[in-house]
Amino acid sequence: MFKKETKGLALLASAEALKIPEVICFGEIDDHSYLLLEYLETGAKSATFWEDFAKGLAKLHKKTQSTFGLEIDNYIGSLPQFNKTSTSSLVKFYIEKRLQPQFNLAEENGFNFKTSSFYKNIQQEIPEEAPALIHGDLWNGNYFVSSEGNPCLIDPAVSFAPREMDIAMMKLFGGFSEKLFECYHEIFPLQPYWKKRIELWQLYYLLVHLNLFGSGYYNSVASIVKKYQ
Repeated sequence: MFKKETKGLALLASAEALKIPEVICFGEIDDHSYLLLEYLETGAKSATFWEDFAKGLAKLHKKTQSTFGLEIDNYIGSLPQFNKTSTSSLVKFYIEKRLQPQFNLAEENGFNFKTSSFYKNIQQEIPEEAPALIHGDLWNGNYFVSSEGNPCLIDPAVSFAPREMDIAMMKLFGGFSEKLFECYHEIFPLQPYWKKRIELWQLYYLLVHLNLFGSGYYNSVASIVKKYQ
């Protein structure tokens, strides 16, 4: 897990978009694994913190490649995240590499959803767009403020994926100023009706939480699935 997190942090850093702690080393001591990162002092947000965050996030998302996914699978939380693919189809990637594995795991955990018509219907809602390098798990616990007042990212679940997934995760649990989203949209405009699609991208993260933490997330998942049946 830490080996793959190291690769994810390095990939984020390669975009030269937002501050990423440098990985010093990772390994094992006795029965414990560790990941040692550069220590960054925390501080208060600068006057332009949210605008700077938006500019950095837009720059990160502009890093692209010809296909979705990644050359390695990695993790979302403690769950496997499947990336290996050669498809340039956003819809195919999202269904086959994001939703289906989580629905399959949910069924193993005793949660059943009818997805046949759901998969067909969401294809009409998702526009094709170039793959974007995304953080992949961008909730408010995975950024902090440096001593200079700048945003720093940690604990990624990176891939080249729909950039709206990062936006959706940021809106799922809150903790980000609307100023960030407004500035981001000015710099790198999202496609029409992006707000309507937010919950469709959030479905992946809600399924992950359902599979990690249990039935408290069932109704949220079921509500989104029902909307597209």
